[in-house]
Amino acid sequence: MSTLSARDRARGSMAGLAIGDAIGRPVEGLSAQEIQERYGRVEGYLQWPPAGSDDTEYALLTARTLHRVGVTAAADDFAQTWVDDVLPQLDDFAGGGFSEMAAIDNLRRGVRPPQSGDHIHAWSDGLAMRVAPLGVVSGGDRALAARLAVADGEVSHSGEGIHAGVAVAVAVAAAMGGAGAGEAYDAALAAIPADSWTARNLVAGRDVVAGETDPGRLAIALHDRLAVDDYYWADLAPEAVGLAMAAVLAGDGDFQASVLFAVNLGRDADTIAAMAGCIAGAISGIGAIPEEWVDALRPVEGSCIRTTAGIHPLDAADALIDLLEQTR
Repeated sequence: MSTLSARDRARGSMAGLAIGDAIGRPVEGLSAQEIQERYGRVEGYLQWPPAGSDDTEYALLTARTLHRVGVTAAADDFAQTWVDDVLPQLDDFAGGGFSEMAAIDNLRRGVRPPQSGDHIHAWSDGLAMRVAPLGVVSGGDRALAARLAVADGEVSHSGEGIHAGVAVAVAVAAAMGGAGAGEAYDAALAAIPADSWTARNLVAGRDVVAGETDPGRLAIALHDRLAVDDYYWADLAPEAVGLAMAAVLAGDGDFQASVLFAVNLGRDADTIAAMAGCIAGAISGIGAIPEEWVDALRPVEGSCIRTTAGIHPLDAADALIDLLEQTR
């Protein structure tokens, strides 16, 4: 029986998301080969002070709806948080993804979910990057995590974008309940349609990890099987979530191994590492994350979403556990 508390896991998940985001941010958009040519291998923060991006800030925005409404939150509640806290911002959303910008435009025109998430960029990893709070507050309840992920997702996504978000939220929820890497992976796969692109990529990723033990060859094999090189952007949700969850499986839930493997895959590196970090962090807890990585965390800057400025990921984790304890 694990001795980790829910708070340990929650802090590990939220810190893990922010750390993965910050480590991966400087190499976002690079291929694995380009990373090797420039850095050899990324082993930690590449910029100082380390800073996350829209991945962490959108997760904190998702957490805000939970604090406002609780675990009964529906799609319109998540949308209202965007209306109140995102739409008044008139300057640039630095680093904001196409899915989020399309949703913002729809909401500004009075379109509400699910129609606000029905647009041509609805397949991105923008939901999957922000669902860690939903898995945390579910406290092991995988069905609740899935329901909340669909509700949050309908603001900005549809189809594969939502399936991928559900997979990550359920993996975090399973880890909050004590699941290891393999069980969390299986839970995520079971929570989405078997005939979806995301599910097929999860099956393929699991097979690739099982068939290769050398990290270098494994990274190449995962890229060759899951990455869509002939598409200009690297934010396809089935690709990014497939790579992120394969990284957790390859690292067997060990935080450092999982996140660094994810970062060095390249592609949408900050988001892939953020997703791997929130799952591995929930599996292994805050104590398993290198102390110097945790100590370097700071409140977010609000570089993309101004209203999130000043929120520390660990404070957000504690507030989510306080909410979980109130609902039990």
